[in-house]
Amino acid sequence: MVQPKIDRKSVAGKQLHVEEHTQLLVIGAGPAGLAAAIEAARRGLSVVLVDENPVSFKTMGDEVPLHYGQGMSGAARNRNAMMEALVASEPLIETAFEAGVDVRLGTACWGLYGNGSAVHWLPGTVAGLTDDDRGWMIGAEQVIVAAGRRDMGLGFPGWEKPGVMGATAAVALAKHGALAPRSVVMLGTSAEALTAASALRSAGIKVVAMVEQAAEPLGPSDMVSALRADGCAFLTGHIVREALGRDTVEAVLVSAVDAAGRSVGEERRLACDGIMLAVGVTPVVDLLDALGCRIAFQPERSGYAPVVDADQRTSVRNVFAVGDCAGIWPAKSRDRGIAEIEGRRAVAAIVAELGLGDGSAAPENVLPDRPTYDLSAYRLGWVRASVIEARAEFHVCQCEDVTARELLEVRPPRYLEWQAERRNDRSLSALLGEGPPNPDQVKRLTRAGMGPCQGRRCREQVAVLLALKAAMPLSTIPLAGYRAPVRPLPLAIASQIPEDQAEHWDVWFGIHAQWRPFWDIPALYTVATNDATGTAASE
Repeated sequence: MVQPKIDRKSVAGKQLHVEEHTQLLVIGAGPAGLAAAIEAARRGLSVVLVDENPVSFKTMGDEVPLHYGQGMSGAARNRNAMMEALVASEPLIETAFEAGVDVRLGTACWGLYGNGSAVHWLPGTVAGLTDDDRGWMIGAEQVIVAAGRRDMGLGFPGWEKPGVMGATAAVALAKHGALAPRSVVMLGTSAEALTAASALRSAGIKVVAMVEQAAEPLGPSDMVSALRADGCAFLTGHIVREALGRDTVEAVLVSAVDAAGRSVGEERRLACDGIMLAVGVTPVVDLLDALGCRIAFQPERSGYAPVVDADQRTSVRNVFAVGDCAGIWPAKSRDRGIAEIEGRRAVAAIVAELGLGDGSAAPENVLPDRPTYDLSAYRLGWVRASVIEARAEFHVCQCEDVTARELLEVRPPRYLEWQAERRNDRSLSALLGEGPPNPDQVKRLTRAGMGPCQGRRCREQVAVLLALKAAMPLSTIPLAGYRAPVRPLPLAIASQIPEDQAEHWDVWFGIHAQWRPFWDIPALYTVATNDATGTAASE
């Protein structure tokens, strides 16, 4: 019998090394994720709950997973103290331990994979995990993503200074006693912005002023009144013109703006050591988008969010989205119980499908609030006034040093030493064609959004700038795609994940061998007789 010839260079028959398996993987230990994990454990499922917090000081410096803006105090370097503060700030973490949940803090999920139109060989749904020491793959029958929220970036002259940061990051640091700024100015007055301001005030941070480009505060009047009573000024119809300070933020200049976003009147100086960006929160959908879940622009859910059914199920049947990553609206921001209900509803759907239900009814579904303002117009208004009408150029994409002008004119990166073309027409339509401009096209041509923070500071700004330039609604601008790893993965850790193709990687990528393989060298051989056009063979 003739034995079949085995091609050592082929990927056929190779198996992904999955180190462990669980019935349910929950990603994110916020209210929704913890509620889901606890409920699932009580129903008899094996549950692994991972959360990347406490995030290492180095990762915070890369602006991952939030826009920390170098606003961390020295306390953030103490890993043990941050872990203790995290556990103390969330009583449900201890409850999850007691319920039998395998809780893993300081563990990030950098990738989520499943079989689909392009992949058919996976053993099931698998996730890539990493901690400070290693990286590995875990298989899961069901996945609940509770990845939370982050803040939309907003540029202005000086916004690269330490102390300019997202409000979500500031609240997280303040909760754990690791926020450096003690006196802050906040941009935005939505319910989410007011909630963040209240949380900072409760942590002992002085909120000097709420700056709002709209004519009136957007959030609930009772929250506005509470902050005003605490001495916080509300500057409506204003924007930040510049962040002042040598090494860090020391003050801001603000001015009134007209209906077109142009600065009018005299500028006013406000002393502070932090500027909190709260002009827009967005669901963290990176894992879901990279997996292939359907994502759509949903103003009632604060922008691009996964499309979920009444059970929080995404378009991938065994993957659920709960909490802020499934959508953000005022009632949910003020009442964490709504996120917890979403987590328990997802578990109810899972146990019912597995035949483990006890006959009890699932918690009633809570639908998003009806929007009280035009989300698209609001964000366009902020970017028009703060970026387009800025007093000086600055880098919208700080990682790759791309200005708004370079982005809108689709200029190549500076390191290419590009010279101006003879043609005058550098419009988006001339360069990218008709239809809504795609942020991914702009990213490839300008590198905007291609840096270490993976666009977390500029992604929404880029979309708004493209909408303004193309005179199209924000909802028509496609979501810039995500690809794994969605978290920085050091090569020292990535290399620990077994890779069957590592031995013959050069041939697998179609790279011709530089030398002839030892088994194919003739008795008389010289470099001059080497045939580089022959059959490729791995070294």
